[in-house]
Amino acid sequence: MSTPGSKIERTLMQGSITELRTLYLAKKLSVFDAVTWYQSRIASVSESKKPGGPAINAVREVSARALDDARLADAAIADDQAHSPLLGIPALLKDNILTAGMNATAGAAALARFKPRHDAVLVRRLRAAGAIVLGKTNLTEFADFVSDVMPSGYSGAGGVVKNPHGIEYGRGQGSSVGSAASVAASLCMFAIGSETQNSIQTPASYSSVVGYKPGVGVVSRTGVVPLVTSQDSPGPLARSVEDAALIGWVLAGADVRDSASLFAQGTLPGSLLPSGLANVRIGVPRRQIADRAEYADVMPLFETVLKNLSRMGARIVDPCDLPSAEQLQEVRSCVFRTEFKAALNAFLEEHGSPCGIGSMHDLIAWNEKHPETIPYGQSLLIAANATNGVDDPVYRSDRARDIALSRTAGIDAALSMHDCDVLIAPMGAAAKCTGKAGAPVVAIPCGVDKVGVPFGITVFAGIGSDARLLAVAGAIERAAGDRRLAKV
Repeated sequence: MSTPGSKIERTLMQGSITELRTLYLAKKLSVFDAVTWYQSRIASVSESKKPGGPAINAVREVSARALDDARLADAAIADDQAHSPLLGIPALLKDNILTAGMNATAGAAALARFKPRHDAVLVRRLRAAGAIVLGKTNLTEFADFVSDVMPSGYSGAGGVVKNPHGIEYGRGQGSSVGSAASVAASLCMFAIGSETQNSIQTPASYSSVVGYKPGVGVVSRTGVVPLVTSQDSPGPLARSVEDAALIGWVLAGADVRDSASLFAQGTLPGSLLPSGLANVRIGVPRRQIADRAEYADVMPLFETVLKNLSRMGARIVDPCDLPSAEQLQEVRSCVFRTEFKAALNAFLEEHGSPCGIGSMHDLIAWNEKHPETIPYGQSLLIAANATNGVDDPVYRSDRARDIALSRTAGIDAALSMHDCDVLIAPMGAAAKCTGKAGAPVVAIPCGVDKVGVPFGITVFAGIGSDARLLAVAGAIERAAGDRRLAKV
């Protein structure tokens, strides 16, 4: 197919969706050969157990139909029917996304043999757009809501995901680690993850890839194992903002089975605008966000990004603090555990008690009988199972407070008070705020720190602003982005 270092291999390793499509249409590369190349790379980089091999364990399962789908894509190209925007583009899916005929474990050993009959809505949309599903990625079990000491990247069903940049995914670094690692290691052109609070933006930042978490409801959650339905949002991890925006556009759309999607349409563009940063106002929320102690070591990199953006014409509003900053950082809420129990019980019932697990109570009991699958315990599951449902006045009060602090007195207030288009933060510093608000976020890689750990920034705005946010993020990427390839 190609020799190492060839244009074709460079495209497969680090090129854009547009560049790969161009190779297909010029008949310089077949979809079948591209899929075969990625399957080989998955075997050598993710699965290999050879001494000294990377074995990053990002991919849980490889699709048995990927090559057949590739042949169909090649036939469409041969017949000049290559109209679908993602035709022949190989992708991986987080293993909490239901895909017919493949396991959907959400990382849980208790669900290791759950094979759903139908694709999630977002999978149907990807397939309709021509994407080739290569397989499923490992994740932090149940989106990192099993134990409060479990490291990110661990699951009873899949083991530990390794960051291909040679560092660990530490505690609290989000659950879409397999998807982020897969893009970082060039195991696919893009991957789909999901975020409730930081599970796309933080793994993206530590993997030197782009991550886009759509505003809640922009992408249907039907067929995605839930965590917190008021905050859950699937989205892409990709090589560029342009690719992420295209994938987001394909995924977006109303779904009658997901009521949030009925109120979130018309937010995504078909292309990215503006091309520059002139007259774009970017706010810097310092208090309790950028200036927190845990980000002190990367602040010089963050300040360099701000200077570069200013040099390219952006108006940096600094500080642009959230009025609710202190309250939001200190708040403790029962929303996660209450919604998780209610949503998971409904999901398990809907799918006929997969693997004999019909409720969170059943899950906890199964884990107790198989303690080797939960070496870090299940404290968060037990706390969730003790909640009293979404009609509980305490839950309702906590959810209302979350919205007030994150949206009304948070993101919306900061943007309005300073007339800003977007807000910017280092790494996932604003994840708690954006998660509770259900707001869209774009993570952009911006180089590495002094010891080689990837550094990135996150750009975010209010509900309903996905189109404008992606456009500004694209301009920021061109001005200050610096994606580093993993050395695997």
